[in-house]
Amino acid sequence: MEIFSNHKKLFGVAFLFFAGLSVMVAILPAINNQTNNAPLPGSEALSGDALAGKQIFIANGCVSCHSQQVRNVDMDKGWGPRPSIAADYANNVRMHWWMNTATLMGTERTGPDLTNIGNRLPSADWHLLHLYNPRAVIEESIMPAYPWLFEWKENISISDKVVNLPEGFEGRPDEKLVATKEALALVSYLQSLKQMPLPDGTPAPTFLYEKKSDINTSSKDASELDGALLYANNCLACHQANGEGLKGAFPPLKGSAVVLDDNPEILIDIIMRGYNARDEYAEMPPVGMNSNLKPDEVTAIINHERSSWGNNGKKISVEEVEKIMTFIKTQTPDL
Repeated sequence: MEIFSNHKKLFGVAFLFFAGLSVMVAILPAINNQTNNAPLPGSEALSGDALAGKQIFIANGCVSCHSQQVRNVDMDKGWGPRPSIAADYANNVRMHWWMNTATLMGTERTGPDLTNIGNRLPSADWHLLHLYNPRAVIEESIMPAYPWLFEWKENISISDKVVNLPEGFEGRPDEKLVATKEALALVSYLQSLKQMPLPDGTPAPTFLYEKKSDINTSSKDASELDGALLYANNCLACHQANGEGLKGAFPPLKGSAVVLDDNPEILIDIIMRGYNARDEYAEMPPVGMNSNLKPDEVTAIINHERSSWGNNGKKISVEEVEKIMTFIKTQTPDL
């Protein structure tokens, strides 16, 4: 054939074939996605520190070990309340005219998925300690430490963010560990990663291949089972599986007077609105508000904490918790 003898025609046809495939496989589907998928209500595009933090996330290779996609399989239920959809990524835009990296969905999970990390772990103090030394909060962690994102300072200013180090991880006796602006920006990006709820009436995608348990739980208290799971999802990272917390960083729940108090008002207030009144511990974020915990969920968490690790506190009812939460909401309109 003449085309194989004429290099101009051969390369011309090859180029047209490649261009046509690119339009069909990449460009038209991208335009279709952009046209038919709008950002979910309540979601916001990255700006300021969060956008700078995304660049630091990329520069430090975090995307190599962490994905940002909740697949529609049962094993992904721990990473988000629902499978990811295209609208979850509609706010992602080019970082620069010459740099795309719109989405960081990742290809493997050496570390956990981060799609909903801003809701799962909202504590800035936890993230900073985890970045400085992952083993300080998760003993078995294989994540590398990022000490260059921090500095030791003898003279602390009001604007400095001091990182509370737990017992056994203290550094220099006359200096404090301070987070750099890069560390704070990275944490701001991680805190921005949240799965937004779908608009009312919109059917959520379902998780496939649900695991079936052969264990008979009919004789067990379902609220206690839920409490253990809710504690694991909302509290365990800081207060640890043994309830002992981390001395110098996060307070213990084991033997805690607040947890065991017959009047649960203070404990419920801390869960819903957070707590930052003790310098020896990191600030607790408003976990209940951030995760939109319902009265029955708060009840299950509290009853789990009161009956675990040797604690023997009084069991409370959903009605008690709901009454106190209603009062708290009148004091905090944004709750």
